[in-house]
Amino acid sequence: MSKKHPSLDIVGSDGTELVGKKIILCISGSVAAYKSIELARLLMRHGADVTCVASKAATDLIKPSYFKWATGNEVITKLTGDLEHIKVADYKQSDCIVVYPCTANTLGKLANGIDDTPISTVLSVGLGSKIPIVIGLAMHQAMYENPAVVKNIEFLKNKVDFISPNFVEGKAKVAEPEEILDYTLQKFGSSSVLKGKKVLITAGPTIEYIDPVRVITNQSTGKTGVLLASEFVSAGSKVTIIYGPGIEIPPKGAKVIRVETSSEMSNALKKELRQKFDIVILAAAASDYTPENPSKTKLDSDLLRISLKLKRVPKMINDIKKIQNNVFLVGFKAEANVSKRDLIEKSREKITQSGCDLVIANDIGTRRYKKNPDYNNVIAVNSKTATESGWKSKSKIVKFIRNKIEKQISY
Repeated sequence: MSKKHPSLDIVGSDGTELVGKKIILCISGSVAAYKSIELARLLMRHGADVTCVASKAATDLIKPSYFKWATGNEVITKLTGDLEHIKVADYKQSDCIVVYPCTANTLGKLANGIDDTPISTVLSVGLGSKIPIVIGLAMHQAMYENPAVVKNIEFLKNKVDFISPNFVEGKAKVAEPEEILDYTLQKFGSSSVLKGKKVLITAGPTIEYIDPVRVITNQSTGKTGVLLASEFVSAGSKVTIIYGPGIEIPPKGAKVIRVETSSEMSNALKKELRQKFDIVILAAAASDYTPENPSKTKLDSDLLRISLKLKRVPKMINDIKKIQNNVFLVGFKAEANVSKRDLIEKSREKITQSGCDLVIANDIGTRRYKKNPDYNNVIAVNSKTATESGWKSKSKIVKFIRNKIEKQISY
């Protein structure tokens, strides 16, 4: 079992806008190449997976091992029979290619279809496969104003995104790493539909006390709710997460309210709903039953048996629309070993009972789910349609859910 590279400890430490995004960072031979290390780390701090492609001139300035140290990934410095350019730049292999810094030489090769270096070949494939390309130019001002360079920029301006250089001391100095980061965040993270929306999410399990030591709970880790929170933070939403004792780390940028019991979760939910929210997502696996009379002292462990009376916990989802009628409400429906038809039918019953706008349903009794709960197959059900996600990792499932919410509230 391979260990995580120590450099990956920073991933997501400043935000989650780029979680799940694979970014190829091409470094050409400018003295500004040293800034690419900082850019790589900034992108990683917002969740990106960064792979570097370095030119010969760049590696004369900075050793490849430095780029590997920075990103935790192998550095591409030459093309071999492994077809590195296809692996990183073919259709849908990456989310974005950033050329930083980009010299006049690299720009000219891209504009004229010359691919005789690892960077130019990666860019040639990426341009053909329509992977977004972001270019931070760096050169002397006289080179920037060279008619051939002007012609190349003009040819590419509707095909790639240029980040304007800063003109200082007769040089077109490459934009600062923070400028490239800001552009990348705007391009990939935010959503015109979800930006600024107030989103309230419940996540994780609850625990119900039998006595001060023993509890009833379930196996929820809180992963789906936490990933949803990350997804909405990335979209520019203002996120509050009411979080039971799950093991996943909530995203930075979200307000986190810690709770333990279903009663505490319900009270926190009602308290937060004194404010106006646009979207409420009840992703928590809250307990359906709680001990009727929990013991105030620890039960004797020598007892051969104990009897517990459990009482029903009120369904939190049934109160939401009574408090805020216009909120977009998303519920979750977990069943075990039922048909797809029954799962959809039970979801529609939930819609009728609670007034929710969307139900995310899944069958947790399947052998495939039990084997690897990090993968799931959900059905997004509303009053008219039922759309299946297909088997995907939970990080992709939450993108599917976000997409369904985004489309439905934009109608």
